[in-house]
Formats: sequence, structure tokens, C-alpha cells
Amino acid sequence: MDDSVGNKLREARTRRKLSLADVEAATKIRGRYLQAIENDEWDHLPGDTYARAFIRTYGRFLGLDGERLAEEQRQARGAARPGERLPRVDPRPRPVTRHRRGGGGIPAIPPKVIAAFVIALVVAALLVVGLSTGGGSNGGGGAQPGAQKTGAKAGAGQRQGHRRKPASVGHSLELAATGEVWVCLLNEQDKPLVDGITLAPGESEGPFRSGSFSLALGNGAVTMTVDGKQANIPEPSSPIGFTVRSDGSVRELPEGERPTCT
Repeated sequence: MDDSVGNKLREARTRRKLSLADVEAATKIRGRYLQAIENDEWDHLPGDTYARAFIRTYGRFLGLDGERLAEEQRQARGAARPGERLPRVDPRPRPVTRHRRGGGGIPAIPPKVIAAFVIALVVAALLVVGLSTGGGSNGGGGAQPGAQKTGAKAGAGQRQGHRRKPASVGHSLELAATGEVWVCLLNEQDKPLVDGITLAPGESEGPFRSGSFSLALGNGAVTMTVDGKQANIPEPSSPIGFTVRSDGSVRELPEGERPTCT
């Protein structure tokens, strides 16, 4: 028993101060299979072929001759096939054999023949429709001009309707920084358009469109354009605020009425 394959593997593992959990993590062989190998309990393994594959891997991991240990196990078990390989996990699929009906069975029609037949039917149907439409050119021709006129009138009406669409209501506002400036801009619903950001010199925001605006600036280093015209506003070095009213006029806001974007 001392010279058994399982005992040799156990002794080698013990000398290296490894647990079965260590071996399982390194070899990916389940711990219960490793335990069965060390106890020579071959019936607890999936089969002799897999047992010898496990022995080879286990032995090599411990620095032993895995092939020799696997051969010893084969001889001890009395297996007749030395040096077998593991069964394929993904065998190639076998070709499917189609059985034909014998004798008086109706032969299968090839798919290409069926497709050609269907195409021929479609072409024939299109020819019939074309001939029938051409034969009624007098009756159908009378209705087509009217339809064309109606379509033309409808198109003209749509174009006219598009021209009559009123321009969007409100005023446009655009800001251009002449120096570093903090900006908070709200529309008439108090929705932030510029949500408290710092613009570098040369940066711009907008144009925005709204019925009115509320604006707060960290300083006056900004050019404000309303409806395409530059507003005449002061340029202090301290915070300042403005409102653009519904009539397009610009008014300076006192400190308590300026937006904060918080």
C-alpha cells in the first residue's frame, strides 16, 4: 500500500506543506477527486481514463513524473489500453443521413425549381395588371389630371401654410466675455441657460431665445447682444445683474433680485 500511486502523491504533497485546497486551486481538479486519488478509491472517479489524466496533472504539479504514475495506475487496475487519450469534450457532429422514400414515392422538388416557378407567377401577374391599366387609359386618364391638380393645390397650400407660420416669440440674447467672468442666466421660466459657469476671455454663450431673461455677472467683462443689437451696459469690476424685459428693454437688477444659479 505504501508504494501505491495515491500514497506517493500524498507524501509529495505533505512534503511541500500543501493542502488539498491548495492543489485544487492550482490544478482545477476538484478536492473530492484529489482525495479519492490519494486513497486509491478509483471507483469514486468518473472513470479510469479521467483518473489517469488527473494523476498526470497532479503529479506534474508536485514535481513528479505524472506519466509514470498514470502508467502505474493503469497496470494496477489491469486496463488493456495503455496511453489512451481523454475523450473529446466537443466531438464533431455526425453527418445526418436522409432516408429517401422507396418505390412509388413522389420525388422531392428542388428549392431552385420552386423559386423559379414563384418568380414566373409574379412576372405574369405584373404583366396582367399592366395590360389592364393600359386598356383603361381613357377612363383613368380623366381622373388623373384632377388628382394632379388637387395634389398641386394641396402642396401649394402646405407651402403657403409654412410661409404663414409665425416667427418664434421672444427675444434673443448672446453673451461674449471680454475678460474672465462668472455668468448665471435664466429664461422666463427661471430655467438656467448658463448655469453659473466662468467664461474665459473670447468665449461666448448663446444666442438664447426667451420672452425675458435674468442675468447675474461676477463683473462687467462681458458684451451683451439683445435681438442683434449690443446693449449699453456698465462694466464694473464688482458683481452686477440685469433683466431683459418682455418688451426687449434692459434694466439693471439690484443685488437682492439677481439670480444665483444655486
